[in-house]
Order: sequence, then structure tokens, then C-alpha cells
Amino acid sequence: MSLPLSSASAASAAEQLRELQERIHLLQGRRNREATYAVLPAFSPLLPYGLRAGAVYSLEAPLSVAMALLAAPSAEGHWCGVAGIPDFGAEAAAGFGISLERTVLVPDPGERWLVTVSALADVLPLLLVRPPALASGGEASRLSSRLRERGCTLLILGSWPQAEGVLSVEGSRWNGLGDGHGHLRSHRVDLVWSQRGKRRTTIVDLAALHADSTQPGEARLSGARP
Repeated sequence: MSLPLSSASAASAAEQLRELQERIHLLQGRRNREATYAVLPAFSPLLPYGLRAGAVYSLEAPLSVAMALLAAPSAEGHWCGVAGIPDFGAEAAAGFGISLERTVLVPDPGERWLVTVSALADVLPLLLVRPPALASGGEASRLSSRLRERGCTLLILGSWPQAEGVLSVEGSRWNGLGDGHGHLRSHRVDLVWSQRGKRRTTIVDLAALHADSTQPGEARLSGARP
């Protein structure tokens, strides 16, 4: 059943419709521009298109690898959230290029950590989380729906149901550190990206990615070593 509208109310409705359409176009444009988040060139062999907005990535890797993944989006001006990682070192994060001014830290999200992560996903485009407990399939599905709706990318330290893929470490080599002395010159890790039965591999020197260098070619990873 339709009701007749006066010319004034019809004009108001048309104006509201135009405003709604403009908002939708702006939102769609923003999401199109942010369909993926950049990664450092060292990760391009594994993630050639970057991190997909709204996806979940499982990281079976050191915290330093996770920091390096956040570096490029943070440098581009995106806000990041870190939850459940009390050992997330500010000095190490800044060394990788993460902007601390645009980083929200929640060291202990508590037992209702999923509620906290969902709330963060409403306002932040990238999250790094170490879950204090395993999530059920249903919980993972509900969170994934929220992430897709908001365009938020979630990096999980550990395993996760329905993850886009798994980034793992098959080997690690340190160079420059003696028995309690010396400077870290390189920290090479053999990274493997697994997705739907396919694997891609590359070698990344985490020390070279760390901008907080004590001397040319030398770096210290305070708080970033696993």
C-alpha cells in the first residue's frame, strides 16, 4: 500500500535518497581503493597482491614476521590494532616502520576476547591478535562475516579455522651474534605461504627490514626475537 506524498515531503525524500546514494558511492569507492593492503617488497613472492581486506591470515611465525607485515600498511597511514600480545615491543615495532601513533594496543582482551576483537574490527582496518583460546567454527564464521562487512584484515598468531592461508617458517638463521656478544647482522627466515594446497616460498632477512640500525648493515631487534 502506498501513501500519497506532498510535494514538500517528496522533495525531502528525494534529497535523502540522493544523500544515501552519495554515501554508498563514497563507501564503495573507499572499499575499492582499500581492497588490499600493501606488504613490503620482501613479502611479494608470497603475497603478490598484498593482504586482502576482510580476510583472516594465520601466522605460524615469530612476532617479528607479524610486525614486518604490518609495516607497509602502517606506513601508508592505516591504523592497526594489536590484541592479546603483551610482549609486543614498541621499540621493535617502530624499528620495522609501524607508526605507534596509529596503533591501538590491548595487551589483555580477557575471556571475552572475541567481543573485543569484533569491536576493534568496527573501527580499525588491520588487526594482529594472539588468541588466548581456540575459536570454534561458529565463532570464526561470525567474526569472518564482521571482518568482510567492515573490510578489516585480521592477522592471527597461531592457527585459525577458515583462514585465507597460512604463513609459516621452515628455517631460521642468525648471523653476527656470538656467545652473548656481537651485533645482529642478519636474521634470515625461510617463509612458506600455504593456500588451498598450493605453496610459495621465499627467504626474508628480518634484520634488513628493521629500520632501527645501530650501524650500517647491523640491527638490533629488541623485543622482536621469538
